[in-house]
Amino acid sequence: MGITKTEHFSKAQLEIAAMAKAIGHPARVAIIQYLLTVDSCICGDIVNELPLAQPTVSQHLKELKMAGLIKGNIEGNAICYCIEEKSLEKLQSFFGAILKKLEKKTTNKCC
Repeated sequence: MGITKTEHFSKAQLEIAAMAKAIGHPARVAIIQYLLTVDSCICGDIVNELPLAQPTVSQHLKELKMAGLIKGNIEGNAICYCIEEKSLEKLQSFFGAILKKLEKKTTNKCC
């Protein structure tokens, strides 16, 4: 397998790619959807909502946090998770620009 030459890409491109990779798993999509409905919660709340074991949910939360899509604040002996709105705004801007371009396009010259 070849080495990815990330130095050839902008910081914004690398951030979008990391976020897209993080939401490339259905469990993580479900976690984000759940967090959007409840604003904030602890890992146990998510475990109660998804058909996954606690260690699995914790691993998915870790991946989402590393990608910057969620944040966690320590509250007592638990971590309270919520959406990192700035990151979702970046995704919205990126995908919004794509959709805007597609709306303006009248024909598909490629195929």
